[in-house]
Amino acid sequence: MEQQEYDIITRMNDKYMKMSKGHKAIAAYISDHYEEAVFMTAAKLGETVGVSESTVVRFASALGYDGYPEFQKELEKWVRNKLNSVQKIGAKYGKSTQSEILHSVLTADIQKIQDTIVNLDAAAFEAAVDTILEADTVYLVGVRSCEPLADFLHFYLNMIRGNIVLVKTTSVTEMFEQMIRIGEQDAVIGISFPRYSMRTLKAIEFANDRNAKVITITDSIHSPMNLYSSCNLLARSDMVSIVDSLVAPLSVINALVVALCLKRPESVKKNLETLEMVWNNYQVYLNDEINFIDEEPMLHYPQASGQGQL
Repeated sequence: MEQQEYDIITRMNDKYMKMSKGHKAIAAYISDHYEEAVFMTAAKLGETVGVSESTVVRFASALGYDGYPEFQKELEKWVRNKLNSVQKIGAKYGKSTQSEILHSVLTADIQKIQDTIVNLDAAAFEAAVDTILEADTVYLVGVRSCEPLADFLHFYLNMIRGNIVLVKTTSVTEMFEQMIRIGEQDAVIGISFPRYSMRTLKAIEFANDRNAKVITITDSIHSPMNLYSSCNLLARSDMVSIVDSLVAPLSVINALVVALCLKRPESVKKNLETLEMVWNNYQVYLNDEINFIDEEPMLHYPQASGQGQL
């Protein structure tokens, strides 16, 4: 999705790769804590992040603002626009019936998938498939609303191959701890959509510094996730409401899973047969799931001798 205006967050994302360590720390804090940052003076922001007040002022200037007051004003404007999203949805759908809302949202999601089909780079998709299969270990990073996407991909990659690490944390420090062994024979898949996660960005920056292969699943060529990746899978994910639409990204992930299965059909078949044997031996699904296609529901348990007799 193209940015309609060159807002303050877009400026930070575009310049992030060339920022100093201190400026990156400021950008990361503002991105993840903009609700608090908007009320902070330059001195307070510096103290919170662990840099000097002058560093904060230089950060604002580096983004093209005349000083910190102008920077803070633009941040306030951006936050206000975010908080007004509920009002905008009310104006758009306030007089719609429930069925009209359903039709409108589903139609918008269909359009996102169609746009993704047109804009997704087929060569990048093929490269992603090969990279995932060839890597020693594949790390998956997705936080906030992207976490379910990472969970979904993790579940199926485990069916296809081993050595899959799902990075789950609310701390950048813990994220690095989980990725400490990543190297040039490994790959990381970073999933992030607006508002982009600085935690995910830092994770793929770290992977790039360790010469690991980086794959991103994001929304636009303007996404900061592309700064450290040579394999970018783009999927439309603009907001039809206050909720991010993840339909197109999930479709791209589905396509990845299918392509990976077709690349290694024998391996996948063997893994599934092994799992089926384990499930049967340990009665994994006895009280969990019912298969109405292959067999009768397992609802009738052996009765004790004489049970049911008066």
